[in-house]
Amino acid sequence: MKRLSLTVSIILFFCFSFQAIDAQQLLSPNGNFRLDFSLGTAGNPIYQLSYKGKEIIKPSGLGFALKNDSFSLLDGFVITDSVRSTVNTTWAPVWGEVKSVTNHYNELALTLTQSKARRRIVIHFRAFDDGLGFRYEFPAQENLTYLVIKEEKTQFALTGDHTAFWIPGDYDTQEYDYTTSRLSQIRGLMKQAITPNASQTPFSPTGVQTALMLKTDDGIYINLHEAALINYPCMSLNLDDKHFIFESWLTPDAWGDKGNIQAPCVTPWRTIIASDDARDIVASKMTYNLNEPCKLTETSWIHPMKYVGVWWEMITGKSTWSYTDDFPSVVLGQTDYSTAKPNGRHGATTENVKRYIDFAARNGFDAVLVEGWNVGWEDWFGHMKDKVFDFVTPYPDFHMQELHEYAQAHHVKLIMHNETSSSVRNYERQLDTAFHFMKNNGYDAVKTGYVGNILPAGEYHYNQWMVNHYQYVVEKAASYHIMVNGHEAVRPTGIARTYPNMIGNESARGTEYQAFGGSKPNHVTILPFTRLLGGPMDYTPGIFEMDISKVNPGNKSHCNSTICNQLALYVTMYSPLQMAADLPENYERFPDAFQFIKDVAVDWDDSKYLEAEPGKYITVARNAKGTGNWFVGSVNGDSVRVSTIDFRFLAPGKKYLATVYADAPDAHWKTNPQAYVIRKYVVTRESRLRQQCAPGGGYAISLFEK
Repeated sequence: MKRLSLTVSIILFFCFSFQAIDAQQLLSPNGNFRLDFSLGTAGNPIYQLSYKGKEIIKPSGLGFALKNDSFSLLDGFVITDSVRSTVNTTWAPVWGEVKSVTNHYNELALTLTQSKARRRIVIHFRAFDDGLGFRYEFPAQENLTYLVIKEEKTQFALTGDHTAFWIPGDYDTQEYDYTTSRLSQIRGLMKQAITPNASQTPFSPTGVQTALMLKTDDGIYINLHEAALINYPCMSLNLDDKHFIFESWLTPDAWGDKGNIQAPCVTPWRTIIASDDARDIVASKMTYNLNEPCKLTETSWIHPMKYVGVWWEMITGKSTWSYTDDFPSVVLGQTDYSTAKPNGRHGATTENVKRYIDFAARNGFDAVLVEGWNVGWEDWFGHMKDKVFDFVTPYPDFHMQELHEYAQAHHVKLIMHNETSSSVRNYERQLDTAFHFMKNNGYDAVKTGYVGNILPAGEYHYNQWMVNHYQYVVEKAASYHIMVNGHEAVRPTGIARTYPNMIGNESARGTEYQAFGGSKPNHVTILPFTRLLGGPMDYTPGIFEMDISKVNPGNKSHCNSTICNQLALYVTMYSPLQMAADLPENYERFPDAFQFIKDVAVDWDDSKYLEAEPGKYITVARNAKGTGNWFVGSVNGDSVRVSTIDFRFLAPGKKYLATVYADAPDAHWKTNPQAYVIRKYVVTRESRLRQQCAPGGGYAISLFEK
């Protein structure tokens, strides 16, 4: 009897130690999502999430480990306040996939107090019809004013060994190809997934980056990400691959700290988007809805655009950014370029830029990007050098005033390139000078770059210090009415709602890698589920010559897609900033296919996701802003498939001339990438289409009202 009593006591104690107290519940407006919040017996915050009655996040911990603090923010809490609210509004983006966005959620704000430490935090939960967002608030208080984060301990406990579409966790780059695997396979595949980059700092054999796309065995799609990343380190995720629990992993600063907080303040939102239909994931606007409304009082100067540029010829190695081969090193302001011998391969010459301006003007493009126009490129990379560029001094063969007048006469803008070489202090010192220079020369858009390791040494591309820098650049640019396209910057998290002059980012593996050895053919079928949830990507599509050796005989790379796949990207990879990236002469070889790039819009009134499966295919239809015209794009992964769509998105009672740009029957990304056929049909909303898509292929359709 004594042994039995002891056993019962142990069982009762075990159950009690994990018993939840102070339980709270929150439902999404449509009731599909249910959040359950509770405190464990140690006063530790716990949440779990279900979708349509199925658990998708098991009980998961919340809180912070603090540096040099006798109390953590992990336990010892009691709930001292609970506030509920509902919001149901719409807002109109300055540019976007749709002309209006519905913002409908139920919110639960829980005040948690540590009585022993006499301090409190608030956790805000917002349940939308497409998922859950939550964040921490640190109210103003005497005993919690300045704190240093050792680690944020937010957990996402998954229900099984899901399929994941992932890139390695890294403090400095997102420019990796996606790997598709089970969660349990990440550790074994990590080494081969980490491919070379100009700056990279992987942190764990099971660390991955957000936005992380997952699929359960019973067909539920789950996306883990963050929104409104302001004054805080970027979050990655580290996997406990025995229990399938992800925990937040913040990017540290040069001292190893994971964030410096001064109350009152809030963290970014942690987001969980889920559905049993993959189309709902890519259509979600939850990330944007968790950001603040537009802070710019006047936005008429912000305009979507299509552009060409002196860029691909340098990426492929046909030409160079540098002007001369004479200098083993360059000292800014002292090196005399007037006596230097031109290398004969410099791309940003006056005559070459004029050629691109002429091409843009003939074909209806808005702008020309010019890289390598300013002095310093001979000695810019890999030296941890503070003063690399001054952003105002052109090379001798780049005549600024002449090109300004020439572009203006042709009604074409020039896009300025500010490569910082990751010398961040140097750029901040010169921002006002650089932006004054741009405005004086008629430039209203800048492409920024952060190639290489961050200077000051020890900082990372995605830590709090750099997040604040990127935000400073966007806000400073807004004060000059300049639009920003950031490359190598932290991934966007919906901040373009607040600052819509942030019209583009790279922040992922873009088209340039097709000239560096190639990307997987299914890469573009994953990006809309991951990188693009936080904001548009300057993917730089439109490559028609897939054999890079025909551009530069010394480069044996191959662009792993068909021409029709490249056309479809202008629809599937949403961006208000779209580049026709190839050389003008390659477009002139395929004028009938190039017509789609000339026709396709860059701003939209409506978007319909017709087909979607991460890693396999995505088909999107978009209605050009202010018109009745529609454009459809479909990109395909590794295998031949037949896409089947209908045209019910078209207006009733109207006819449209459909021009279909499709892979030829024998097209293949590797063996026959330039094989395509163009067919024209008259269609209505009752019409249907069955279209074969090649491996790495796809199709594009323009639909003009008759």
